[in-house]
Amino acid sequence: MVVKVGSSLLTDANDGLRMPAVERIVAEIVALRQRGIEVCLVTSGSVAVGRVQMQWMEKHLSVHEKQAAAAIGQPLLMYAYKQAFAKHGLQVAQLLLTKDDLRHRRRYLNASNTSETLFAAGVVPIVNENDTVVVEEIKFGDNDTLGALVSLLVDADMVVMMTDVDGLFSADPASNAAAERLSTIESLTTEIMKMADDTGSTFGTGGMVSKLKAARIATRGGVTAAIVNGHSENILAELIEGKDVGSLFLCGGDRQSRRQHWIADVLHPAGKIHVDKGAARAIIEGGGSLLPIGMTAVEGVFDKGECVEICAPDGVIARGLCNYNVNEMRKLIGISSEKIEEVLGFVDFTSVIHRDNLVLTESEGSHP
Repeated sequence: MVVKVGSSLLTDANDGLRMPAVERIVAEIVALRQRGIEVCLVTSGSVAVGRVQMQWMEKHLSVHEKQAAAAIGQPLLMYAYKQAFAKHGLQVAQLLLTKDDLRHRRRYLNASNTSETLFAAGVVPIVNENDTVVVEEIKFGDNDTLGALVSLLVDADMVVMMTDVDGLFSADPASNAAAERLSTIESLTTEIMKMADDTGSTFGTGGMVSKLKAARIATRGGVTAAIVNGHSENILAELIEGKDVGSLFLCGGDRQSRRQHWIADVLHPAGKIHVDKGAARAIIEGGGSLLPIGMTAVEGVFDKGECVEICAPDGVIARGLCNYNVNEMRKLIGISSEKIEEVLGFVDFTSVIHRDNLVLTESEGSHP
């Protein structure tokens, strides 16, 4: 199991890190381990702790100041976890990740192997985003996404997002007395996603919307997801025992392979390939590869094997790994597959993106 803990559970503006909260959550994780469940902890809180240490709580921080706050807060956060787990005779290990670490296959495998080694040694892996060096293009965006990606990295059965609300509601319970908690969600439909959009500040940016997006990433990869209230005592045990707590997101029929997940949710597109309506229809409805004859334009700078977006006249429809570099792609625009060797002097593939390396995005109405 991957347990993601939000900073609102761990910190406050006066004291910084709330040690009693840390100790209670650690005790719940230890109880899971005693049931034979391996746990990887994904934690927020380093920036918040650093803010308090520097008395920057009321200050609007620049990017570099946030990175400095993270650098100050991260060792304090880890030391708190080290102390709390040590009371139960357990060692902890720190893993700091950026999205770049997961985009590169070798780094991805290295991180996966490291986590497996830690589990085998009985050590609790504690993961956080490497805020001290991260820049916008390699940010996870929030630790909910990080938790979902880590759940795939460590081949987890479940990712649990511990937060300060009881789960997903049909409306904002703070302003609507008729709002109902959704106990089990079989599929993350457009209607379900809109429930988070319509809620108030409690569910704002980085709140419920980000948790639903993280749940979508996890469930598409075959990992069950849950949102629970981390202020509730023994919430993880109750969840495991099947009690009606929080919101549980099941793995639906749209499950992806790990390779598809890597393309859709991890890789950063290096360019765009524009296609005509016929090619778009063949990809979406026919399950076909992208052939050069369907291309109308190429954008960006990319090499063979990199991720690109496929754009129909009305928007992005897919992502995929290209079989040729950008200069070769431009030469192939609009030609038939039989003429690839004539144009390039060689032919590696008859398609520019093979179906096995292509993931549709149009069903979500936006980029992954």
